[in-house]
Amino acid sequence: MCRPAPLDVAELSILPSPIESTIAARLFRSIAFLVVSVGCATAWLGGPPALAQGLPQPAPPPPAPTPSVVYRAHNQNAIHDFQTNPEIVRRMTNALVLAVTHQPDVASAWRSLVRPNDRIGIKISAAGGEIFTTHREIVNTIVDGLVAAGHSRRDIIVWDRSLAGIKEAGYTEREGYQLKSIPPRDGYDLKATYSAPFLGNLIWGDSEYLSSGGQLPLLSETENTSSVSHFSKIVANEVTKIINLPVLSDNVRNGVAGCLYNVTIPNIDNWRRFGLPPDYGASSIPEIYYDPHIGQKVVFNLMDGLQAQYAGGPESQPGYSFPFATLYASKDPVAIDAIALRQLEEWRKKRKVPPIKRLGAHIMMAGQFGLGNADPSRIEVRDVGP
Repeated sequence: MCRPAPLDVAELSILPSPIESTIAARLFRSIAFLVVSVGCATAWLGGPPALAQGLPQPAPPPPAPTPSVVYRAHNQNAIHDFQTNPEIVRRMTNALVLAVTHQPDVASAWRSLVRPNDRIGIKISAAGGEIFTTHREIVNTIVDGLVAAGHSRRDIIVWDRSLAGIKEAGYTEREGYQLKSIPPRDGYDLKATYSAPFLGNLIWGDSEYLSSGGQLPLLSETENTSSVSHFSKIVANEVTKIINLPVLSDNVRNGVAGCLYNVTIPNIDNWRRFGLPPDYGASSIPEIYYDPHIGQKVVFNLMDGLQAQYAGGPESQPGYSFPFATLYASKDPVAIDAIALRQLEEWRKKRKVPPIKRLGAHIMMAGQFGLGNADPSRIEVRDVGP
């Protein structure tokens, strides 16, 4: 298997400021992806393409990112018959926050991650409805910690593209924080865009979708396609810091519904094109994460593996899920996703479910982009007590 060397790109800790040219950054990423692809093809075909002969050799790659630490909290009593033990989950969550930040108490931990004037958003995964939405006890524990750090509960936004089913998962307006979804069409910022060389068929809800409405001529399929996606107004304008809370699940379009996926695909319109061959989002998901509207705002990643699902996700498929009673946390989203991918592949193999393979290629590509570590040899997993 071809494994290209790390590219000359910045690590997540030195992501560009908002004033950096996003056009130049995206162009660089596209060129980098092309270099990696050509390198793989060269190795596979057994020699350099004719057009590449005689070109100067590239500079040596930079050192790989600093090894990443992923903290793991496991307690078999945390969940039973889809019902969590709120006190145990609270202890597990706080233990992970303290471990990641190396702070003596929860309030200090959150002060080290967010500033007093930050507008905080908590990105959950709500596609799983009653039994497979990010567990409410995790969210409430984090909100309580932010309040202890001096933030107003009513100013904290908890969101996903759609919140259908979260009431069944226990979420209510009485929690005190804002529960938000992304309104179709009007929920996207027309000035905050991401372009990729993949055309998508626009549907109702996308910002640029055009409908005859009985007034315009019937539009052809080509007139309702676009290579542009728009970021949601929540990530573009409403939050300055993001706490990322995906679930431990596969994804039928993108392999893993993990940290990288959770803050990218659900936060743009015209997203269906990033789950299609031949790319399956391998280059686009890292590029979207790298955008200043996303990556540099994410300060903490916690993957909810209390109930894990290895097929059919992220929508709820109880027949493919089981109580795993485990939470993972890190500042490195790539490292968590790499661990999740290996775990999902093991479960699928044991249960004779086809492997994820290429659908999860965005994780390795994110490692090549320098967004974190995907190489198991550069990831350390440390257990913390609940």
